[in-house]
Amino acid sequence: MSAFAKVFSPALREIRILCSQSGPASAGTRAFIVSKYPMIKKHNPDLPVLIREATGTPARVFARFERGVEKHVELDGLSSAEVEKQVGQLLGS
Repeated sequence: MSAFAKVFSPALREIRILCSQSGPASAGTRAFIVSKYPMIKKHNPDLPVLIREATGTPARVFARFERGVEKHVELDGLSSAEVEKQVGQLLGS
């Protein structure tokens, strides 16, 4: 079962994904968004998932947890499968 085919911990308050809308280094992140966003929202409809695209922005994902704890991972240059693995590890922590 995919890490994204489940309800996340209630401690997770927000996910923010930043990437470039056309840069090659963000291609894996864009593919991840297209393939996994619908599943994430299906299983976590009340969880804010913010996607911000801007030219030249390095691909990254931020997770905000309860008590203001925030963690992030860099995704620049990764394939969609590698992005999925990194995001899954981040959200599982």
